[in-house]
Amino acid sequence: MPLLSQEILNACSHPCWFLLTLLLGLLLWARRRRSWDPRKCPTDLTGKTVIVTGANSGIGKCVALDLARRNARTILACRSRERGQAAVEEIRAATGNPAVLLRLLDTGSLASVRAFAQAVLREEKRLDVLVNNAGLTGLPFTITPEGLEQTFATNYLGPFLLTNLLLDLLKASAPARVVNVSSFRHSVGTADGRYLTGQEQPGSIGATYDSTKLMNVLFTAELARRLQGTGVIANSLSPGVVSTSITRHFSWAVRVLFALIRPFMKSAEQGAISTIYCAVSEEVSGVTGKYFDSNCRLVLPSTAARDAGLARKLWEESERLTGLTDGPQH
Repeated sequence: MPLLSQEILNACSHPCWFLLTLLLGLLLWARRRRSWDPRKCPTDLTGKTVIVTGANSGIGKCVALDLARRNARTILACRSRERGQAAVEEIRAATGNPAVLLRLLDTGSLASVRAFAQAVLREEKRLDVLVNNAGLTGLPFTITPEGLEQTFATNYLGPFLLTNLLLDLLKASAPARVVNVSSFRHSVGTADGRYLTGQEQPGSIGATYDSTKLMNVLFTAELARRLQGTGVIANSLSPGVVSTSITRHFSWAVRVLFALIRPFMKSAEQGAISTIYCAVSEEVSGVTGKYFDSNCRLVLPSTAARDAGLARKLWEESERLTGLTDGPQH
């Protein structure tokens, strides 16, 4: 039996386990209160174009549904054609918006990111909102054919490249927004450029996810700095503790633990609120380089996430690895 699963089972056998689980569940339930209701936001996106990555399920699909209801031309950027098309048809039926489209994208592949961006630049006249939502966790350490660590490529480096390739279109469509879905778990992550190629490892599957989320916040801060005066804003956020399929790669024991607290977790619809807030709310207009919690409150991210020097260093290494600057490329 895997060591992690055995440790979890041992913990579950402790007499205090039920009480601890109940306490955690109540805490999560208390944190589900809403401070902003997208249904009361009047923003209309007629004539606007938006892209939502990872939009075939969970938070991404809920975000795409909301934006489509606001009459946006809504592009679902998904890895699976079958699941992506099913989401497109569901959203079209729910909103009556025929301008809901599927474009294939695997953010874990830089080649796929480039092909997707080229198609967008060729086919779209504008881009008003880019939501970098796609992400995964629970995968073992894996190096992709492009020489990148899989989880870091999917959660951070792919979105970094995608955003940069679409920046000119975003600028030409200003005012425009970039929204990066991070996590409150960023506060325990570390940002080492060597993680991106697997030269170093954070230490565990959970630490890998946490570190990608820290990189999302650092990327957002540096992007906002570079976009000053362009009319394009960039913000990051935490959706909170949400019941989605993101835990599908974990062991059965970990999935059992999540199942125990699922009744107290946010639904995908509730978890999407902070993303929608950053994408369309009037309150965020002109606000850039900031981090919002799952209740749509402007809060300070971790100390590491506010390290401007670390953000620049990570940006420069990411540019090199994605081929946006001279040097060895992937």
